[in-house]
Amino acid sequence: MIGTSLCKWAISYFAVAIVWLLLAEVLVVAGFGFPNHDFGGPDTLVIVHMVSIGWLSTVLCGALFQFVPVLAARPLYAERWTLPALALLTLGLTILLAGFLTLGGHFNGSPRLLPVGASLLIAGFALVVANLGMTLWSARPLPGPARFVAAGLGCICVTAAFGGMFSLVLSGTAIGAQWPDLLVSGVPIHAIAGIGGWLTFTAMGVSYRLLAMFMLAPDSDARLGRLAWLAGIAALAAGAVGGVLALWRATGVNLALLLAGAAALLSLIAYGRDMLGLYRARKRRALELNTRMSLVALASLVAVAILGAVFLATGSLQSHVGALAFLVAFGWLTGLVLANLYKIVPFLTWLETYGPVMGRVPTPRVQDLVDERRALKWFMLFFAGSWAATLMLLVDEAPGFRVAVAVVTLATLGLGEELIRARRLADVSEPLRLPTGAVVPHLLVSRN
Repeated sequence: MIGTSLCKWAISYFAVAIVWLLLAEVLVVAGFGFPNHDFGGPDTLVIVHMVSIGWLSTVLCGALFQFVPVLAARPLYAERWTLPALALLTLGLTILLAGFLTLGGHFNGSPRLLPVGASLLIAGFALVVANLGMTLWSARPLPGPARFVAAGLGCICVTAAFGGMFSLVLSGTAIGAQWPDLLVSGVPIHAIAGIGGWLTFTAMGVSYRLLAMFMLAPDSDARLGRLAWLAGIAALAAGAVGGVLALWRATGVNLALLLAGAAALLSLIAYGRDMLGLYRARKRRALELNTRMSLVALASLVAVAILGAVFLATGSLQSHVGALAFLVAFGWLTGLVLANLYKIVPFLTWLETYGPVMGRVPTPRVQDLVDERRALKWFMLFFAGSWAATLMLLVDEAPGFRVAVAVVTLATLGLGEELIRARRLADVSEPLRLPTGAVVPHLLVSRN
């Protein structure tokens, strides 16, 4: 990536996303949303959308704007679209949350805020999909990891479409009244496309490239990668397309969800074996902290697959869906994202600060921008808190859950400080910190 143009607003996406994550965690610690309130109630929907859109989707968009050009070996189609997309996503989510708060009786507004917020979110995601989609289109035929991203972009379109319809139903509009059963039967499809397709499948594709790059590993096993992709596509097709057809024919979605679960399990097994192969074949024998923590996040994903299979076999999946959702959102996705941000932010900062003067003056290594020993305790707290919170949900212990999320919040604050320190070059020794020609980067904007 030496010489690669930096996305000017990627760091801004990361900063906005972390703010949303902290807000969601603080609300949960305060007793807002599940398990203190109904799992499908307005309060829980506030937390769910803060985490899924405000945190995970925003940070993923920022990462994709920087790394899709690397995957495709093409420049980003329209750099100028990235800031309007961030503004639309942030404003749309804020208005959508105001609509949920209105439904919950916390805000004196109109339920019609829901379709307004959803419309702005759809517009923001449309800019993201068009920008990244055109970048990938210019690189046909797509390499393996890029195919995961392309599928993820298709899934966010499905997710946004269902979200728009849900907003019409919840707001009580005449159009929404035509779909009285949509909220019951359509939510699983919305979740599969969003969490399974957009967030997880895209994260799998990005992790293929990032882990290989940061571990100095050879390309992954093409057969396993193809199997993971094909099985994942089959799972998404069964869950989304099959679910839509089941809704249309009013036959229920249970069969579609069962087929999707089986295909998803096969995809995760192939992906896990492929990741294990990367770790074994790596040339960098001493793993950096971000790679070790990515492995811990993958362990959480394995736990999700095992627990899901056990609960499905015992008929207790419905009663434990909240615990599984939390483990997916925090133990797997948030853990993986934070682990990679811990490398991405210093890496982009190093490229911006020292890339232009490299070879002319002595420069620090990327590892010199961080203090792994100090950050390790925050990662340990984060994963311990995530697993403890999941356990508290499994045993239906709401106060213990809030205490565990408080630990997660503390760890998030600590990791956020580590990223700020990396951005400010605070841990670089003074002789190498600012050689001739190097300039301290802006905190939230990259010089591209």
